[in-house]
Amino acid sequence: QVQLVESGGGLVQPGGSLRLSCAASGFTFSWRAVSWNRQAPGKERELVARISSAGGIINYADVVKGRFTISRDNAKNTVYLQMNNLKPEDTAVYYCNSLFNGVSYWGKGTLVTVSS
Repeated sequence: QVQLVESGGGLVQPGGSLRLSCAASGFTFSWRAVSWNRQAPGKERELVARISSAGGIINYADVVKGRFTISRDNAKNTVYLQMNNLKPEDTAVYYCNSLFNGVSYWGKGTLVTVSS
């Protein structure tokens, strides 16, 4: 069974950091690009960061450049999102996404709340 599971969310103060993890099961992550996306209350889901299968091509949304870092450990079948200098506007449910056999798979998400 193909599954993506996000973890690492929580409540953090502005300026703080969190590291999110996306673990895959049922397929091999290493041959596929993976993206992190987020959806804030009342807003559409948006792309945050994307990493190619080997990690050589990385893209970030402008609003997170310089603060977030996406990385992957293919041996652990896991992709990470290191988030630094978090802002209240980063509050959202964060989802990872990857394609497998033409199907787009999403995890259930992990909630990040940035608040004092």
